[in-house]
Amino acid sequence: MKKILLDIGHPGHVHYFRNAIRMLEQRGHQVTVVARDKEVTFSLLKSYGIPYTSRGTGSKGLLSKLLYTLKGDYHLLQVARTFRPDLFLSFGSPYAAQVSWLMGKPHIAFDDTEHARLGQLMYRPFTRTVVTPQAYRQEVGPRQVRFDSFIELCHLAPAYFQPDPGVLTDLGLTPADPFILLRFVSWDANHDVGHQGLTFTQKLQLVDQLKAYGRIFISSEGKLPAELELYRLRLAPEKLHHLLAYASLYIGEGSTTASECALLGVPNILVNSLLAPATRPGVHTELERYGVQALFVSFEGVLEKAVALLREDARTEWQERRRRLLDEKIDVTAFMVWLVENYPASLHVINENPSYQYRFKMVLEQV
Repeated sequence: MKKILLDIGHPGHVHYFRNAIRMLEQRGHQVTVVARDKEVTFSLLKSYGIPYTSRGTGSKGLLSKLLYTLKGDYHLLQVARTFRPDLFLSFGSPYAAQVSWLMGKPHIAFDDTEHARLGQLMYRPFTRTVVTPQAYRQEVGPRQVRFDSFIELCHLAPAYFQPDPGVLTDLGLTPADPFILLRFVSWDANHDVGHQGLTFTQKLQLVDQLKAYGRIFISSEGKLPAELELYRLRLAPEKLHHLLAYASLYIGEGSTTASECALLGVPNILVNSLLAPATRPGVHTELERYGVQALFVSFEGVLEKAVALLREDARTEWQERRRRLLDEKIDVTAFMVWLVENYPASLHVINENPSYQYRFKMVLEQV
């Protein structure tokens, strides 16, 4: 049995790994979680009953982030010395990578964000195996393992997720009520430097033009101006995906939430300057190819596309597109558990026969 140290740096990572944690523990492995206090990360871990150790809140600004690396490494090292893991697991964590190297243990890093250059510089030199989607545009070298799927299917594949209509009641909605979810991000991540999303005026335009088509909810990482505060979504974070599944439309700057909508078959529009050809992540190009995501580099054309999707009631067609996508992709959690549980032998298997991953195809009876 293996002892696995998992580092979590973002709320999304909780969802990526929570089902794998449960499955690994059910198989007799030990998993210890260290997490950064970022947004709702701790709330999510608590809601799913996952014990964790905090490594602090992190820092903003390049110099502060670099200094925090020492602090984060120290916290992780203290846990690792006590737990004595066989391997480290993360979604591109520099801290897990660097501490694994110090302890002479392997680090398996999942990654789907090509433009996160600083993070890559900080974790890749210390990482034995980098696991990326098939659509990932970068070639990492012999350490790279590709899987034919999307990381968000770790928590949104039919085997792990069925939407609960009770979330609608929480917000005073019925299944027949159309609603639109807008998401605005803070743009303070390392890979966000030099990029931007929607302006205040554009956000107001979205609300003013779309409120005639359904109720508006806004999810925001930062403060909202008074004009938009009354639209703020107030919902327990663990219920967000249940709400997404019933949305008429999602528009936002947040790529993870947009991809989650795409994989739920919910019409969605992702808009930010990172979608320019030179920096566009491969996963978004693939989602667009399947017809489950609309991509915009700027605000031009967004309103027109939104109104068109709402007027044609696009959900039915997008649900069918989603099914076609799922039929071709693998169960990432099942693949992850196999890779970790049998590592390093699993690494040799998948390197010699990449098609071995298709043994982990998803079960679609519930779609």
